[in-house]
Amino acid sequence: MGTESGCQGLDRQRCQAENSKGEQRAAAWGSDVIADRRTFLEGAVASAAALALPNWAHPAAVPAASADDMEGIRAEIEKRHDEAVTRLQHWIQQPSIAAENRGMKEGCELTMHMLGDAGFEQVTKVPTDGQPGIFATLDAGAPRTVGLYFMYDVKQADPAEWSSPPFEAALVDKPGLGKVVVGRGAVNQKGPEATFLAALHAMRGAGKKMPVNFVFVAEGEEEIGSPHFPQVVRKPEVAAALRKCTSVFMPYAAQGLNGEVTMTLGAKGVVELELVSSGARWGRGPKKDLHSSNKARVDSPAWHLVEALASLVSPDGNDPVIEGFAGKARPLSDSDKKMIREAARRLSEADAKKQMGVDHWVHDVSWQESLELLCSRPTVNIEGLVGGYTGPGGKTILPGRAVAKIDMRLVPDMTAAEALAALKAHLAKKGFGDIEVNMSGGYDPTSTPADSSIIRASIAVYKKNGIDPVLLPRLAGSWPGYVFTGAPLVLPAGHFGMGHGNGAHAPDEYYLIESKNPKVAGMDDAVRSHVEFLYEVARTN
Repeated sequence: MGTESGCQGLDRQRCQAENSKGEQRAAAWGSDVIADRRTFLEGAVASAAALALPNWAHPAAVPAASADDMEGIRAEIEKRHDEAVTRLQHWIQQPSIAAENRGMKEGCELTMHMLGDAGFEQVTKVPTDGQPGIFATLDAGAPRTVGLYFMYDVKQADPAEWSSPPFEAALVDKPGLGKVVVGRGAVNQKGPEATFLAALHAMRGAGKKMPVNFVFVAEGEEEIGSPHFPQVVRKPEVAAALRKCTSVFMPYAAQGLNGEVTMTLGAKGVVELELVSSGARWGRGPKKDLHSSNKARVDSPAWHLVEALASLVSPDGNDPVIEGFAGKARPLSDSDKKMIREAARRLSEADAKKQMGVDHWVHDVSWQESLELLCSRPTVNIEGLVGGYTGPGGKTILPGRAVAKIDMRLVPDMTAAEALAALKAHLAKKGFGDIEVNMSGGYDPTSTPADSSIIRASIAVYKKNGIDPVLLPRLAGSWPGYVFTGAPLVLPAGHFGMGHGNGAHAPDEYYLIESKNPKVAGMDDAVRSHVEFLYEVARTN
């Protein structure tokens, strides 16, 4: 893990051994290593211009930032506050919605321009079979190199559901919280990412050298299941650069409404797909919409789809019953359960229910059990279900086609390829083999050890700021961290960042700019936390 010169202290022997393993596995990169697990994601990255790698220098280890250093950087952060906010607003104002192929070219180019402004070198677009990725480096001549992951795409947004237009990036006062920027991507992920870039601008403006080197990778398809991100990371020049890293992180807005932070040591995997029932493929029912009176004598593709969906889960819809789907799911360990017990003691069940707008957990389980399910249960979820007429009033038709959008969440030891195969086998066995299964994206779960340097550095910075973070085994949501934590890289990966936001994937998404609560960081304090984090990463073995 990391370059040999980055193998310091007690970790040196383990680090050198990991380097050796990484070199042995590198030849397999982009073939069996990924293909065995993701055979459904096809194609290799198209050839692009050569991406020159910097020749990293390795001087003495970087010390912690002095009080004078931090005071100068803090002054620069405050001086550049308006600039940082404007940069974020401009980014939000550029739609970049992969699901609609809307604004993606412009979104990619804007992100690349922002990286160059922040000091990154060799900022290069990486073509894929879908939306392009981005590869960049920043050589500070530091002894340690870390990876940095961004996404530049956002979820769709229906303006009718928003109190402020989703791509206007308006600054509004939120009662009890402070001034926020409202817009699609505000917290997921443009706000935290822009905050990190503001930290780089402040350090450069204060004349301070970066304590670490960076290898940067970004994608424009995270919100559709990252179907082509492996093509970015498999690019030989990118893979070679990442092998020099000791860890990978993603900027995050980790604070809740009371300033608390919940850290996770991984994330569930995900498979996103469509199930399509049609009379044409089924051989029963209409090949196009019919007058509904014909239901008396003609089969319904819509009901056929409903029956197929019902076969995937228990009668209450809560437990997957797909044969072979969860057979390899790893149960919670004793240490996982201990971690969750402590989290249940420290986190507020009432606040969680209020924030989500729910009154009950499944089967009316306890708060602790709900957290155990959140971390350990594989799921099959209906994202959307549509067929026939859905406009105003009625339209008496028998639809010839119906579609369900599904996501399946996966826990460690499950793989996306095996989950997809199990679903297809189940449908065929139950008499629904005619139903089309169209996967749009997905990837495996990811896990990082609690004692890894990136996790320990994160905890140290939070504690320095008076926050004792709550630890959970994994995030119930997903991000494509498996490309870093899995073979051949086997790097620890995590999220870091103070600050607050909410509404990801929902109307009125926001990110906190100026906080009225001293326990919750506004944007300037979140910028400062990233500076502290980089110095901590530089000296944590």
